[in-house]
Amino acid sequence: MYRKLKVWKKSHEFTLEIYKQTEKFPSSERMALTQQIRRAAYSIPMNIAEGFGTIYRKQLVNYLSIARGSSFEISYQLILARDLKYWDEETYERLNGQIVEIQKMISGLIRKMQQDNKNNLKGN
Repeated sequence: MYRKLKVWKKSHEFTLEIYKQTEKFPSSERMALTQQIRRAAYSIPMNIAEGFGTIYRKQLVNYLSIARGSSFEISYQLILARDLKYWDEETYERLNGQIVEIQKMISGLIRKMQQDNKNNLKGN
């Protein structure tokens, strides 16, 4: 089910791009920023998938919130990588645009899940 979600697809593609772009980082960053930014990137689609594997909507919203938090962690890591000159402004802008879109999509999905939950409670 989660594989059909546009937000999961976009976050998976973003993760693949992060892996590709961090290959260009200096070897001194392999155990530092490279590892951190990759971990935060794959945390997004991973938590979306895990959330959709849960039974309760409240758990799903919690996993989506974790994914959203990881997306904001990446927002800073993108700035740091740019300011350290590990990639150019164009790469930063492209990746930042992607993560902002993912953040909006996750936030919208969280709102939808919370609203659906409220509507279900009213119907009982």
